[in-house]
Amino acid sequence: MTLHLAVALNDAGWHPAAWRAPDARPAELFSPGYWADLVAEAERGLLDFVTLEDALGQQSAAFHRPDDRTDQVRGGLDAVLVAARVAPLTSRIGLVPTTNVTHTEPFHVAIGIATLDHAARGRAGWRPQIASRAADARHFGRRTTPQLTDEDVLSEERIAARLRPLFAEAADVVEVARRLWDSWEDDAEIRDTATGRFVDRAKLHAVDFEGPLFSVRGPSITPRSPQGQPLVASLAHASTPYEFAARASDLVFVTPDDPADARRILAEVDTAVRTAGRDLAARPLKRFADLVVLLDDTEAEAVARKDRLDTLAGAELASDAHIFTGTPAALADLLLDWRPLGFDGFRLRPAALPHDLEAITRALVPELRRRGAFRTAYTETTLRGHLGLTRPVSRYARV
Repeated sequence: MTLHLAVALNDAGWHPAAWRAPDARPAELFSPGYWADLVAEAERGLLDFVTLEDALGQQSAAFHRPDDRTDQVRGGLDAVLVAARVAPLTSRIGLVPTTNVTHTEPFHVAIGIATLDHAARGRAGWRPQIASRAADARHFGRRTTPQLTDEDVLSEERIAARLRPLFAEAADVVEVARRLWDSWEDDAEIRDTATGRFVDRAKLHAVDFEGPLFSVRGPSITPRSPQGQPLVASLAHASTPYEFAARASDLVFVTPDDPADARRILAEVDTAVRTAGRDLAARPLKRFADLVVLLDDTEAEAVARKDRLDTLAGAELASDAHIFTGTPAALADLLLDWRPLGFDGFRLRPAALPHDLEAITRALVPELRRRGAFRTAYTETTLRGHLGLTRPVSRYARV
């Protein structure tokens, strides 16, 4: 069975000193060509999709507050607009930008992702992300967010209490987006010049969403996109985001440290799915494991390169995800060992770009292919198709 592989593209890579690597391209980080080259490389490797990171504030070494560091990459481009720019330059690979849902309007986000799916001809996805930092709220001035303290971050219970309302709001945003994506039936557009009828008004539907924080009337202004509903993905580390994934997502990224941790996490995801009452036969939930990767021809070279980057950063690389340092063949061993635990695929975070991305596409992929575990060509044209997910029928369509 073909292994599903994605890459998470972030700045110059997931190591904070990656921008200082000899083959890095720091002068081009804010240029469309840089991102187009990376996504084209991922497509040459026949990967399922790429994800693009985004945030409402400057990057920070701390999860919960900004910093004043100048020795790490700061600043970035809008992920949805980057995806729209590279969409016509690619033909098969899925494009999954991150957008914030705490301080942005659900209607605006929904039509943006639907438009991306049109531009990419059915290859769009979306990773909704909450914003818990007080500094992010101050960019908008519509609501305040209490400042998380260092003690809060160290307490899982306090973090969960703080984030639970934000995830509940995010789930409502995803529900609104899905309703808006369905609000035009597939054949709502008539475009008959002879009769002068452009749309069938009976096939455009108000979504009439009423929630505790917002209400949305609908219908969308964007006709139903090629996938019907673009893929929704989420990153989850604990019970509250597992619950969000079970309720709102088509795919969840998790961050196990080892096989035992993977079994525990997948069991928690299963529990969240049962609690949500989700019918997996009707609405599958794909599970991907995240790994940060540093890949070289030998393990010694990979370790030495990581040590050099750590020295430049002034600290050893730390991550929410497992950090793999070694050869593509050894990474292939790990992926194939972990897959039977219950994973549909893996999202790899290249520690340094373009080095580790090229190691994935030009060394890991051929290694997996030699073992009969990876595709030799794309067989589908949409992101849902790559992952074996069917195109949903509009909930408003008459049976």
